[in-house]
Amino acid sequence: MKRVLVGRPLRSDRLGETLLSKRLALPIFASDPLSSVAYATQEILLVLTLGGLAYLFLAPWVGLAVVVLLAVVVASYRQVVRAYPGGGGSYEVASRNLGPSSGLVVAAALLVDYVMTVAVSVAAGVDNVISAVPSLHPHRVALCAGLVVALMAMNLRGVRESGRTFAWPTYLFISGVLVMVALGLGRAVAGDAPVAESAGWQVRPEQAGLTGLALALLTLRAFASGCTALTGVEAISNGVPAFRPPKAENAARTMLAMGAVAITLFAGITTLALVADVRVAEHTCDLVGFPGDCTTDPQRTVIAQLAAAVFGGGSAGFFLILATTALILVLAANTAFNGFPMLGAILAQDRYLPRQLHTRGDRLAFSNGIIALALNAAALIWAFDGSVTRLIQLYILGVFTSFTLSQAGMVRHWNRALAAERDPVARRRLHGSRAINATGCALTGLVLAIVLATKFTHGAYLVVIAVPVLFALMRAVRRHYDRVGAELEPEPGALVLPARVHAVVLVSRVHRPTLQALAYARATRPATLTALTVGIDADEVALLRRQWDERDLDVPLTVLDSPYRDITEPVLAHVGRLRADGPRDLVVVYIPEYVVGRWWEQLLHNQSALRLKARLLFQRRVMVVSVPWQLESSHRRRPDDREPVAAGRPGSPPPIG
Repeated sequence: MKRVLVGRPLRSDRLGETLLSKRLALPIFASDPLSSVAYATQEILLVLTLGGLAYLFLAPWVGLAVVVLLAVVVASYRQVVRAYPGGGGSYEVASRNLGPSSGLVVAAALLVDYVMTVAVSVAAGVDNVISAVPSLHPHRVALCAGLVVALMAMNLRGVRESGRTFAWPTYLFISGVLVMVALGLGRAVAGDAPVAESAGWQVRPEQAGLTGLALALLTLRAFASGCTALTGVEAISNGVPAFRPPKAENAARTMLAMGAVAITLFAGITTLALVADVRVAEHTCDLVGFPGDCTTDPQRTVIAQLAAAVFGGGSAGFFLILATTALILVLAANTAFNGFPMLGAILAQDRYLPRQLHTRGDRLAFSNGIIALALNAAALIWAFDGSVTRLIQLYILGVFTSFTLSQAGMVRHWNRALAAERDPVARRRLHGSRAINATGCALTGLVLAIVLATKFTHGAYLVVIAVPVLFALMRAVRRHYDRVGAELEPEPGALVLPARVHAVVLVSRVHRPTLQALAYARATRPATLTALTVGIDADEVALLRRQWDERDLDVPLTVLDSPYRDITEPVLAHVGRLRADGPRDLVVVYIPEYVVGRWWEQLLHNQSALRLKARLLFQRRVMVVSVPWQLESSHRRRPDDREPVAAGRPGSPPPIG
């Protein structure tokens, strides 16, 4: 099953074959910002209509502010890509220039935002599916969870393979939206502007007659919601190592292409939505004239209304736009499925996250990070019922935190470079780069303050809590690894050997596993060798003694009394007495264990051994050795094809061959 879902494993030396061209890197790393244009305009309109239709005149200015900000951030991150081609993006920039704590704040914010990216993108994609097939509305959460699992499985197959799969929906979405915008605006210029199905509806305002500060806050909140168009912009800077050489230059060009396409699509959709008089509201029942049941029927998304107005509802063009939009929104989560594992691997290498996140899977992808992201995103979707409106309030706070600290770090980076550079031409170039990043830092910092102020009470407070908690957890993981590393550091001087080694073989019956364990223990030539059993049943103990004498085994058999029928405590007490005999003595406990081939057989064997082993592992100067005995179910060889085992006295060495 694993081979069917994931594919055959790849050798480590084939890592170079998974590097990406610009054509594949664009849909892999840029699907999030490209897809955000499908709902960024809608989020602006949803906020402005809280005050009624009278405030839609602000939409063009809010959209223009988002476009300017997007252009500045793209230009800023092109500087990051060229200055830090090793990957890590905002985390590396902040860590190197502002200190480890700032780097961890950025990392925590990005990890939270990547989880939000998956949840919001998948939920928005399902929204568009429901716009085409409203009967699926009751199954929203199940559809979202199924898509998250499908994305996880696809990414476990490897970055390059998932890129090939995700490339065509991305390019189909871009071309489809460009055609829709061109046709719609062309009709408007010709005097036949498309009209949205909601153009004649009215919106019942939640807050009417806004002026002064209240109007400014509404505008700022609309701008903050529209800034969702910037999510995922930094993903390319995190994934520079995944590009083909020259890595930094290819990544910078891909980022430029992403920025140009995203700005074009966002500006086109926003303009067309205003031309077509699209009406949307946060609560469907606030739409006066809505034809369905506002308590159960969902309203169509902005892009669905535009497709219906331009191509006609029910037309092939309408369903093509909705299908590609749903696909690109779902695949936008793929940006996070590449960014989160990559960042997690870097943090694990720096010992801020468990080392398992730095391990590549069968297909050379960071499988553990992919699975962790999918589980967290699915849990978030379930907690918020797959609602884009509720999830979007938690969005973009983390990404603008990383934007701001990253650009501040780049300003310090250029200051250091200027202090060491004397060439006038190079200094002019450095001054230009610093100006770009300083502008980016100022704008993203302002947006961060706006987002925090306008979205805090609408759910953003959860992110404000999550980021410090994740920051503290990463610091705790680093302290643990540092403490363990210091504890494991060898002391100066020569290797100190134990004074004596006491071997203890646990015995329940005289059978082949017991004889094998005795033989292996004797082969290590310990100072003392004892066979140890715990007497729970007097008849069983008598049988064991009789079998021991009949075999004429020259290893002393020690029987421990257990009036409360417990095995573990008597063995621990006996081992403790052996340790007390000498402070430099070592006790080695040999435990015969059965190796079985079926999962249910494991439930029937080795349970006492597992409990005892768990306790012995916490005893100082005690080693635990498992001596496996393979039962027939553990392999497919014939019974007479097994290796022979010494059946006589354990004093003789075990046979070989």
